[in-house]
Amino acid sequence: MPSTRRPTYRGGSNASGTGSRPPGGTGTDVISASKNAVDTGSGNAQNPRKPQVTSDNGSGNVLSFPEPKGKRRRRIVLSTIGILAVLMAGIVAAAVYSPVLALRTVTVEGTKLLKPNQVQAALAPLQGKPLPQISEEEVTALLKPLVQVKDVTAKALPPGTLQVHVTERIPVALVKQGKKFQLVDVDGVQLSTTADAASVSLPVIDGGSGTLPKDLFHAITAVLGALPGDVLARLSNASAASADAVELKLVDGQTILWGNAGEKALKARVLSALLKVPADPKNPVNVYDVSVPRHPVTR
Repeated sequence: MPSTRRPTYRGGSNASGTGSRPPGGTGTDVISASKNAVDTGSGNAQNPRKPQVTSDNGSGNVLSFPEPKGKRRRRIVLSTIGILAVLMAGIVAAAVYSPVLALRTVTVEGTKLLKPNQVQAALAPLQGKPLPQISEEEVTALLKPLVQVKDVTAKALPPGTLQVHVTERIPVALVKQGKKFQLVDVDGVQLSTTADAASVSLPVIDGGSGTLPKDLFHAITAVLGALPGDVLARLSNASAASADAVELKLVDGQTILWGNAGEKALKARVLSALLKVPADPKNPVNVYDVSVPRHPVTR
C-alpha cells in the first residue's frame, strides 16, 4: 500500500540550488514527515466505532473506547429503579408516620352482650396513632380482657377511622351461683350474670347440691352448643349423671334423653324434627330419646 507520508524539506537549498545553511548546522538537509488526519482507506474523517486517540497532557497517548449500548441501557435502567425505590420509600414513610392518618374515630359492629362504648374504651390507647401502624393483633390484644369477645377483625378507613367488627361468644346456659345466674358459652366461659333466670331464654345447668365436675359440665355445654336456637329457647334445664347420660328438660315438662356428646349434629336434627310433629292429645309425648339418633324413640 503506498505510504501517505510526503517528504517535506526544511532548511534546504532554494530553487536555484543556492542557499545558506543555518549557523552551526551539519551541512545536511533534515527531512520530516507528517500523516494526514484523514483516513484515506475509510473515507470518513472520524470512525465512531474505532478507538480515539487522546492526549494525556503530553505524557503519551490514551485509547478511549465508546461505552457499549447494552451496558449503557443497564446503567440507565438500574438508575431509574433506584430513583423509583427511593420515591416509594419516601411515600410509604410519609403514609406510616403522617399525622393526617391519625386515629380519631372507632366504629363498632356485632355487639350484643357488650356495648359499643365498652369496646371503644378498651381501644382508647390507639387514639392519635397513625392507621398504618395499627395491626389487628394489637386490636385483639387490647380487647382480650373483654371475655365476651371471641374474635375480632379491624379495618382502616382513612383518613382517621378504624372499623372494628366483634364476634361475641354465644351463651348457651345459665349456671346458678348463689342467688345469681351466670351466662356461659359452650366452652364454659362466664359471660355475664343475671338475677332473673326467667328473663333469659336459656336452660339452667343443674349441678345438684355440689359443684358440677368439669367433665360433666363440658359434656352438657357441648350438647347445648349443638342445638338450634328455637330448641334451645324451649329448654328449662340440663343435667348429666355422667358424660354418657346428658338429660334435658323442656319448659312444658318433657324430657330429652341425649346420651353422650357424640353425633351432636345428627341428634340435634332428629330432635328438631320430632319437636315439630303435631301433638296428639290422646297420646302425649313425655320422653324424646335421641341417644341412638338413627333409631329415635318417643314415649
